[in-house]
Amino acid sequence: MDHEKVNILLVDDQPAKLLAYEVILKDLDENLVIASSGREALEVLLKTEIAVILVDVCMPELDGFELAAMIREHPRFQKTAMIFISAIQVSDIDRLRGYEMGAVDYVPVPVVPEVLRAKIKVFAELYRKTRELERLNRELEDRVRARTAELENSTAKLRESEQRRSMAIAAGKMGSWDWDWISGDWMWDEGQYRIFGVSPDSFAVNPANVQALLHPDDVEQLRKAIAEFNKGTRAYETEFRIIRPDGEVRWCVGTAAATVDDSSRVVRVSGVTVDITERKRAEERQNLLAREVDHRAKNALALAQSIVRLTRADEVKAYVNAVEGRINALARVHTILSLSGWQGAELSRLIDEELAPYSLGGQIVLAGPEVQLLPTTAQTLALALHELFTNSAKYGALSTRSGRLAIRWQVENQLLTLSWEESGGPLVMTPKSRGFGTRSLLASVESQLGGQAQFDWRAEGLLCRLEVPLTRKTSAASPSGKFEDASSAELQRASG
Repeated sequence: MDHEKVNILLVDDQPAKLLAYEVILKDLDENLVIASSGREALEVLLKTEIAVILVDVCMPELDGFELAAMIREHPRFQKTAMIFISAIQVSDIDRLRGYEMGAVDYVPVPVVPEVLRAKIKVFAELYRKTRELERLNRELEDRVRARTAELENSTAKLRESEQRRSMAIAAGKMGSWDWDWISGDWMWDEGQYRIFGVSPDSFAVNPANVQALLHPDDVEQLRKAIAEFNKGTRAYETEFRIIRPDGEVRWCVGTAAATVDDSSRVVRVSGVTVDITERKRAEERQNLLAREVDHRAKNALALAQSIVRLTRADEVKAYVNAVEGRINALARVHTILSLSGWQGAELSRLIDEELAPYSLGGQIVLAGPEVQLLPTTAQTLALALHELFTNSAKYGALSTRSGRLAIRWQVENQLLTLSWEESGGPLVMTPKSRGFGTRSLLASVESQLGGQAQFDWRAEGLLCRLEVPLTRKTSAASPSGKFEDASSAELQRASG
């Protein structure tokens, strides 16, 4: 039986699945309209009457649930039949959510062709019957309007208002607008005003005022869009920036679709604006983080390379142990800094991490306030503490049960003073020459941090005093990569 074909909108981001739906539904002899994304589906709905929407639940940007919620917000589509297709295990909660978003049915994957055709056919026939009833109602309304001029005028205004209704607003991040291409009249919905940071009470929507809110570098995008519509383009999308009256810059993406008359002349342009500022900021943070990770990795590799190259030992085992100890110290402070987002590290945490390998009972006394160290300061100081602990465990107070160690620190005028005092250990003699650990400690603290390191080899135990500025900007903080050169050069001098 001949019937007036209706439009069935198929929405899925996978071409293969769209093709499969077309093959299944072609026997229904209806108009199948394809959309590969939620945004493209919205463009189709702006221009085309749709009887049934078949939409995939899982799609990028706008998933099926979000798309359904936006469609249902618009009065024109509140009764449009939507059928969800899901390739995942469908639970009762999933179905409930789908029905809450406006779905009339739920089809799981794999799709049974006969079942899908039957469902679509039912809703297509229901749409045809509804449209037929609507046509009968319009004919009746026309007769009434012919008799009552006032009612006709009121109905015309209502229809015009209906055509200018904005698309759904999603959490204040979207707005819709309508531009009468002939008269030049604009209409913004509440979301559009919110995105641009203006009030409908004080802001007149016209080309001059809108252009004044655009970023100067993006004004050309507006001119280009107008030119494209004059050339016959029916849809246009672009990203642009706006500058709100309070000076805040926001990123937006705009999608516009044209309506034409019988002579293919543009008579109206409708569009949706989405505030994507948070997404842009997230992308900037991700790029910044990638550069920072690259910089930190180069710094760490430079330190590790210097440690491996410059460590000295008479035996292979001693060499391996020395290198592993210093690399592990670097890894421990790297972990602490990573957990803080490379904002810094507590001095007490660095000391605790270096103490962890030793079972020392009450041999160690710690005293000092909470001190937050810059990342570069923390890295250098961690290696210095490692050398002190290693030396004490081998030859000093921590090499015997009777030994005692007191670590005290204080901060005054942004200068950290740390004292390392050993006692009760083996008899200490002033070394005839300084080992690599001591020399690298001196080089790193004095040259890299701009501080001082003093050693007093007392017979009863080593007394070491470190003075470290907390605010100095060292070469290690420079993103230009100078840290590698500075650290390698200082450690090279320490080994010489």
